[in-house]
Amino acid sequence: MVYLIVTSLIWAFSFGLIGNVLKGLDPLSVASVRLVVALVVFLPFVRPGRVAVRDRWFLMLLGAIQFGLMYVCYLSAFRFIPSHLVALFSVLTPVYVVLIHSLRKKRISAHYLLAALLSVAGASVIKVKAGESGQFWAGFGLMQLAGLAFAYGQVEYRDWKRKHAALRDRDAFGLLYVGGAVLALVASSVLSPGAPAIPQASPTQWLVMCYLGAVASGLGFFFWNVGAARSTPGALAACNNAVVPMAMFASLFVFGEISDVRAGDLVRLGLGAVLIAAAVVIGQRGQPTARE
Repeated sequence: MVYLIVTSLIWAFSFGLIGNVLKGLDPLSVASVRLVVALVVFLPFVRPGRVAVRDRWFLMLLGAIQFGLMYVCYLSAFRFIPSHLVALFSVLTPVYVVLIHSLRKKRISAHYLLAALLSVAGASVIKVKAGESGQFWAGFGLMQLAGLAFAYGQVEYRDWKRKHAALRDRDAFGLLYVGGAVLALVASSVLSPGAPAIPQASPTQWLVMCYLGAVASGLGFFFWNVGAARSTPGALAACNNAVVPMAMFASLFVFGEISDVRAGDLVRLGLGAVLIAAAVVIGQRGQPTARE
């Protein structure tokens, strides 16, 4: 749990940094830089000789999904919605964690359908202007894809690590960053062909990207997956929740996004957040409590 709590604190400020300090940069280029920096940090620790060939490919594919696909969707969402909404719409990740775990155990509940309906209702309450409808729902949809990818990676790595308990996490974790970096670079070249290979960023923006890559992505993902491997699905889902209110507070009050939110919008934001939080509670009903 300590690993998960520390990571939640680190990630709380990432949303605001991306949405405000890195505003204007191509999101797929930012994703590539973050994952390449994370890979550089962990590459010296990788011991491929201790990992079976089949597992190497598996971990790279897992990293492509959990880190690469997640970042492509997550960072692209900032094009459409402000960082406090990006944070809020990530709140359904714990529902996806429990859902994926339940599907793997061949247990499913109608709670998930109700949770999905409530989450969409909450997002509908938050949406304010009809003219922004397309962009708003694009951001919401991208965040759900990001949440699914990140949730799948957590559960999959947790199960894989329990089958390879003798292998140290650091010996293999860099392989996930290989897969994530490759997917992000390919996505950047295909989806943003006009963007420069090296982002044209200010020194401050480069400092933030390096911090996000080395600390928030590098150490953050490592701590998170190590903590996930040692936690129950319920505890893992709960810690996924913890980062959301902290990230929203940081985006609204530390990075000043509250100045762009009118009183009426703030009420709708609060009501929508309550509905989405209710979706999370309902989605986690009946979740496994044993260390499966």
